Amino acid sequence: MTDSTLVWFRNDLRLIDNPALIEACDSGNPIHFIYILDDSGKHSRPLGGAQRWWLHHSLAHLAEEISKRGGRLDLYRGDPEAILPHIVRDYGSNLIVWNRRYHAADIACDSAIKAKLEAEGHSVKSFNGTLIREPWTLASKTGGAFKVFTPFWRAARENHTAPAPLHAPKQFAASSKQPSHSALSLSDLALLPTKPNWAGKPNWAKGMAGSWVPGEKGALATLDTFIDNGFAGYSENRNRPDMPSTSRLSPYLRFGEISINYVWHASEMAVQSGRTSASSEDLRVFQSELGWREFSYYLLYHQPDISKINVQRRFDDFSWQNDPSSFQAWCRGQTGYPIVDAGMRELWQTGFMHNRVRMIVASFLIKHLRIDWRQGETWFWDTLLDADPASNPASWQWVAGSGADAAPFFRIFNPMLQGEKFDPEADYVRHYVPELARLSSKYIHAPWKASPVELAAAGIKLGSTYPRPIVDHDTARNSALAAFKALTLYT
Repeated sequence: MTDSTLVWFRNDLRLIDNPALIEACDSGNPIHFIYILDDSGKHSRPLGGAQRWWLHHSLAHLAEEISKRGGRLDLYRGDPEAILPHIVRDYGSNLIVWNRRYHAADIACDSAIKAKLEAEGHSVKSFNGTLIREPWTLASKTGGAFKVFTPFWRAARENHTAPAPLHAPKQFAASSKQPSHSALSLSDLALLPTKPNWAGKPNWAKGMAGSWVPGEKGALATLDTFIDNGFAGYSENRNRPDMPSTSRLSPYLRFGEISINYVWHASEMAVQSGRTSASSEDLRVFQSELGWREFSYYLLYHQPDISKINVQRRFDDFSWQNDPSSFQAWCRGQTGYPIVDAGMRELWQTGFMHNRVRMIVASFLIKHLRIDWRQGETWFWDTLLDADPASNPASWQWVAGSGADAAPFFRIFNPMLQGEKFDPEADYVRHYVPELARLSSKYIHAPWKASPVELAAAGIKLGSTYPRPIVDHDTARNSALAAFKALTLYT
C-alpha cells in the first residue's frame, strides 16, 4: 500500500474552511479527490431536478479549482457502502477523510464504511464541516431533544464564537495514480434535467443560468453582495420580496460551497469593522435565520423520517383533500391569487423563492386548498435549488402545524393582505405575473375587486388572461379552521 489520502466530497463542495480537506493536506501524502453520486435511494434522498442542475455546475467548478492546484476530482456513481472500499483499494489510500452527514441512513452508511475500512487497516477521520453545533452536542435541561426553536437556539449560541475560517490550500500534492476503472465523466452522471422538461416559456434552465453562478466563487460573491447591499436593514426588509434584502446563500449552503462558519464569521466581522451599516439587530436576526437551518438539521437527526411522517402524530388524522386540478394550478402559478402565483412562477423560472413568499404559498396549499403538505414538499424538493433533507420538510411541517415547533393552526395567511404588506407597490407581482402589470397597486393583489372598466384598461380578462381565484378566501379559511379544530391538536 502506498501512502496516500482520499478526500470524499459530499455536501461540502468547497476548498475554503473545509476541515476534511485541511486534514488531507496536513497528512503530507498525495491526495485523491472523489465525489460519488448516490441516486439509489438506499441512503440519501435522490436529488430533485433543480438540485441536479446545480450539482452539475458545482462539480465542474470544484474540479477546475482542484486542477488549478495540481489535483484531480474523480467522479463515481453508486452505493458508497458498496463501491468506496473498492475505490480505496484501487488508489491504495491509507487515510480516508470526509465531513459528516446527519440523516440516520447516511450516518449508518458512513459508520459501516468506516468499520470496514478500519478492519482492513485504513485510517478514517471525519469532521464537522456543515453545522455550528452538531445535533448530539445539544440536549434540553431534562436531557431529551429540544422541540422548540427558541430554547434550542439559546443553547446552541451559548459560549459559541465562530473561529476564523480555514484557508484554501494553495497547492495539492500530486498523485500519479490513475482513476479507478469505474470513474466517470461529468456528462456520464447525467445531472442536467431532461424530465420533467422545463423548456417552456420562460425556459427554466436559462432562467436558473441567468440567476445563479453555482460553485464556491459564486458563493463568495453572493455573500459579498449581500453584506454590501442587503445586510443593512435586514431585520426589517428581509420579508420584502420586492427588495434585494436577503442573502440568497441557501443553495450554496445546501451544497456546502460556503461553510456556515464562514458566513457567520464574515457577517460578524462586517458589522464589527464597519464595512456595512447593518445594525446589531440586523446581525442578530440574520444569525437567527441561520439558526433555523441548524434547528432543521437537529430535527432531521432526531426525526429522520421528517419528510414522510408528521412530527405530531395526531396530525395523521387531518382531513386532506385530493384535488389534482387545484394542485396543478398551484404548481403552475395559476391560482388567481397574485402573490401566490408570483412565488410559484419565481420558483419555476429561477429554482428559488423568497422566504416570506414560501410561507405564503405553503399556507395557501395546506390551508386554503387543504392539500397534504407532503405534496408541496415533494414539489419543492424537485424544483428548489436549495431544497435539503432537513430544511425543506421541517419548514413545510412548521407551516402545516404538524412539526416540532409548529405555527398555531389559526395562522392562515391572507394572500391579499400579505401582498399588500410585503409587496406594497406590487413590483414583485408585476415581474412574475406580467399579465397584471398594468393594473393599479390598489387592486393588483385582488384583481377581482377591480371594476370591469379598470380591468379592461389594464388588458385583463379574468378567467381568460388571468384566472379567477380557485377558492374563496373566507370560505377556505373557515373550512380549514374547522378541520384543524376537529383534530383537537391544540388545547
